[in-house]
Formats: sequence, structure tokens, C-alpha cells
Amino acid sequence: MIEVEVKAKINSFDEIREKLGKINAIKIKTEHQEDRYFNSPVKDFRETDEALRIRETKSDEDHDLFITYKGPKIDKKSKTREEVEMKIEDRHKCIKIFENLGFKEVRTVVKDREYYKFENYEISLDNVYGLEPYMEIEISLEDNSDYYEAQNSIFELFKKLGIRDGFERTSYLELLEKLEKN
Repeated sequence: MIEVEVKAKINSFDEIREKLGKINAIKIKTEHQEDRYFNSPVKDFRETDEALRIRETKSDEDHDLFITYKGPKIDKKSKTREEVEMKIEDRHKCIKIFENLGFKEVRTVVKDREYYKFENYEISLDNVYGLEPYMEIEISLEDNSDYYEAQNSIFELFKKLGIRDGFERTSYLELLEKLEKN
């Protein structure tokens, strides 16, 4: 699956919630997420622009665990990339497998995320611990044949919501690491 995703820094969650209400976007859930990122013993994911993580999600209704692999970004404008995700049952066993294969845990990224649905878009408001407020808009595609069209429609939705700048291709992991270095 190809995930076409664009992220932007925003000024205020309340301001965006109000604008999402005006276009009739529907809030579908709120989650607490903890993403444990790992680096490969064979190649440096920072250099190859890949990611491997274990995500733990908690909401009032659910508690889930996923392994996610994200391939390199395929363009210069968005975070469009292949994504493969699988639900797992035991985080500790998965970490043990990764460690035994030589993978090293890099960092944990913690965030509270509100999900909204609008047409075929998934919109999230992200309160990432240690960062300013962000919003992501994404569309999932079966292949990358229409990703330019999907990408352009995401930028149009941002404009509709009054966001014309603050776009960021860097992952939350990279943003946190960059802040740490400064």
C-alpha cells in the first residue's frame, strides 16, 4: 500500500478543530500512541529514509500493537511512501526478536492523536511530546499510479483549511532528534 501523506505545523488545535467542523469533517477517535523506532544492523535507516517501528495505541475502546515498515519517500513534496503494517500481540517478544537480529532501538516518540474523516481523507491532529502542534492529511492507495493527483488534492484541502505553509517532510522522530542536537 502507498501512503500519501502531508504534514504541516499548525498554530492551534482549537482553530483547526473549528475549521474541520465547518467542512463537516467527523472526529472518529482519539488515541495515545507510543512509537518505538529501530535501526537495522545491515543499513542505516537514516541514510536510506526508511523506518521500522512498533506502535502501541491506546484509546477508550482499544489497545493495539502494530509493526510498521515505511519505505523511502518517493517524491520531494510529501511523505509519500510504501507502508506495510501488521497487528501483533506481544510487544516484548517482538522487541526481543528485533534485538536478537541485531536491530537497535533508536527512540520512542509519544503523541496524542485525534483522527478525523473527511471524504477519502484521514486527518490527524498530533500533539507530539516535545514538539509544537502538527496536522497530517493522508490518503492510502493500492499503488503509486495516482499519487500525484492524491498529493495535489491533499494540498488543496490544506488550503481549504487556511494552511498554506509550515509543511514538513521530516518525520517526528527526525524532528525530535534535530531539536536534541540544537
